[in-house]
Amino acid sequence: MSSIPEELSYTKEHEWIAGLDDGPVVTVGITAYAAESLGDVVFVQLPEAGSTLQPGEAVGEVESTKSVSDIYAPIGGEVVEINEFVVDDPSLVNSDPYGEGWLFRIRVSGDPEDLLTPEEYTTLTTTDS
Repeated sequence: MSSIPEELSYTKEHEWIAGLDDGPVVTVGITAYAAESLGDVVFVQLPEAGSTLQPGEAVGEVESTKSVSDIYAPIGGEVVEINEFVVDDPSLVNSDPYGEGWLFRIRVSGDPEDLLTPEEYTTLTTTDS
């Protein structure tokens, strides 16, 4: 099993969120656990920059050689940037899910809810399989 970065927050849908303590814009991606479960990612559909997301809303898809999975908004707000590199090279989700494989950035509106700590996410992924 891959390691779970301690500085991130997580969702039960296997997204990670970085930067909650740094300001109004956060970075979102899918976890290494999700990337490993999906297999080789071959296509990523992301929300458009400027779109407004509601927490828990399906906002995109990740397609792999095994399946297609929805991407959920882990937090509400406006999409301010998408990762064009991951659109051009979806394998970045597998090779560097917590770095170059980030998906989009959101200007947060409202308080985040139902996010998991690294410890809670570890428990989820060790009892979820």
